[in-house]
Amino acid sequence: MGVDIKQYIAKRCAQELTSGVVNLGIGIPTLVADYLPKGAVTLHSENGILGVGPEPDPNEFVVDPETIDLVNASGVQAITALPHASYFDSSLSFTIMRGGHLDATVIGALQVSETGDLASWAVPGKAVLGVGGAMDLVIGAKRVIAAMSHLSPKGEPKILPECNYPLTAKNRVDTIVTEYAVFKFREGRMYLVELVDELTLEQLKEMTPAHYEVAEDFKVVKREEETVLV
Repeated sequence: MGVDIKQYIAKRCAQELTSGVVNLGIGIPTLVADYLPKGAVTLHSENGILGVGPEPDPNEFVVDPETIDLVNASGVQAITALPHASYFDSSLSFTIMRGGHLDATVIGALQVSETGDLASWAVPGKAVLGVGGAMDLVIGAKRVIAAMSHLSPKGEPKILPECNYPLTAKNRVDTIVTEYAVFKFREGRMYLVELVDELTLEQLKEMTPAHYEVAEDFKVVKREEETVLV
């Protein structure tokens, strides 16, 4: 079976997280929990949980979407809670997010600019649901990891000189993880630190119009085949 792009990105994001309190956004970021070593980090959910565990094992739990009340920030995806978990209201949850108490957040992205600007909540001309807690997360977290496909469904670049979608925040992204590459922002400049062996540097540049430099610690990696976790 071939590479499952979402699972690959989630697994690679998990490698960036070794300790601390971390929030996982909606979409690809929610998958990161399944790849974190046990006890490595404490997961926070903006709907008021600290100590989020992995998704319920379908062989052990029957999840009824009509009655479930333990969910992540999406409001629909079931989660487990670790033995040390705590629960609190939205005001305290957002105090954690805004007050600099998160060591990192992994968040989905529609676009990221070469200066670390993030656009994650609105596509011009399409229905807008609102920014949600994304703005609070990226402003308050000490590190912001953008988990995203390299290209849009239409094949358009998403890592750009400047975002042309409404911004979530400016100059806040620290790391970009896609199915092809990993970029890091260092002292205001974007560096390519990792590339899958399926692409050449020239091919990557063709799909990445943002300006970036190849880092001194750059490496080429082989993508392992990932299947959907069930």
